[in-house]
Amino acid sequence: MLTTVLLAATPPDIPGFLVAPFVLLILLIATGPIFFPHFWHKYFKIIAVGLGLLVLSYYLLVLQDTHMPAETLAEYASFAILLSALYVAAGGIYINANANATPLINVGILLFGAIIANVIGTTGASLLLIRPFIRLNNHRIKPYQIVFFIFIVSNAGGMLTPLGDPPLFIGFLKGVPFFWTLQHLFTPWAIAVGALCTIFFILDSRNKATFIPKPAVKAKIEKKTEFYFTGKRNLLWLAVIIGATFLNPSSFDWLPYIPMEGGVKVSFVREVIQLSAAFLCFKLASRTALNGNHFSFDPILEVVFLFFGIFFTMMPALQLSAALASSPEFAAKLTPTVFYWVTGSLSGVLDNAPTYANFLSLGMAKYHLNYASVSDVQHFAYGLAEHPETLLVLEAISIGAVLFGAMTYIGNGPNFMVKAIAEQAGVKMPPFFQYLFKYSLVYLLPVLVLIWLLVIL
Repeated sequence: MLTTVLLAATPPDIPGFLVAPFVLLILLIATGPIFFPHFWHKYFKIIAVGLGLLVLSYYLLVLQDTHMPAETLAEYASFAILLSALYVAAGGIYINANANATPLINVGILLFGAIIANVIGTTGASLLLIRPFIRLNNHRIKPYQIVFFIFIVSNAGGMLTPLGDPPLFIGFLKGVPFFWTLQHLFTPWAIAVGALCTIFFILDSRNKATFIPKPAVKAKIEKKTEFYFTGKRNLLWLAVIIGATFLNPSSFDWLPYIPMEGGVKVSFVREVIQLSAAFLCFKLASRTALNGNHFSFDPILEVVFLFFGIFFTMMPALQLSAALASSPEFAAKLTPTVFYWVTGSLSGVLDNAPTYANFLSLGMAKYHLNYASVSDVQHFAYGLAEHPETLLVLEAISIGAVLFGAMTYIGNGPNFMVKAIAEQAGVKMPPFFQYLFKYSLVYLLPVLVLIWLLVIL
């Protein structure tokens, strides 16, 4: 039984207007690439960093609060370093296929991507597989194939480990045990991936008009079905990067750490190992693999800069939402169903990582738990003795953040990256609202309703 619970520290002098930079940044992320792409592509780094520094300066100079910024910086560094290391390692692995792109083979690739996304992240799996997936289907490629790739590989697949999707890694950094996701989210993962693969198989089976490739291509692929793999050495670096993730000073007392207020232990050993592995991985990577993947740092740099702004501008939103959730009137309305649909809906139109963080803070505040306490997060994850429903609350938040991230291009980082690669390869991808109304609401939403009925309700 939890004997001591603490309300997330919320200084009474945080003004409401301090949330404005966070709202502005999220709106710009949503609308910039669509309505003013040239301006946004040129200035998004300056805008994101500038808004983050604006809020950071207010905390340091006006509120004179160093604890919240320091803790946020530590979380951001761990988050950005892991994503970057996985991105670099995956970029040095090149896969190509000589096979007839039947619906069954395509489903196999999507299922494989959904599995490995839990090891190298949805960003890494998307980068690794999207180009070979397009090359394999070059004689019959259609927009729906890329959309379902986004649904399955870039989002739903990464639900089983904290490595899979950014929201779950944030939960891991806050204290959710590493294997909690595999233990409690396997059923919704299987439902989501299974249902989406089934729908894709039906749609892909109807693509019979272009099922048979041109004679020259057909002669080549009928010689032998082969898959080519270059960059095997990167598997070792991937193992080092993933292994370092477990080096948490809260779990291993012998690890050096930076002490923070409230007993928080900030890791730096795993980050140093991951950065070193990423550097050596890139230096020693196969040039053939890098060139074959058209590897560049632009996609991951976009994530790094944008999330700098997101992490720091959302500090007041986290604290104010925790204070709101602590009121009995508001807390009574926060059921697992509410958490699932509200977290999910916002994850679809905002970025799902900060949405997860906000609603984890809200959920814990309802039970007067401290979002900054690792032990409180662990108690919340497995259900309090007096409130066992907290387990279902965290499941609802986690499932909603991951699955609804596929509802739009802006719901999760890999979505835009896959869209850009597909368009570069000549695929005419649906614009924002066509993606939403023609694909997400028609194919993805029924799966989300099914999971709500079977798992959450």
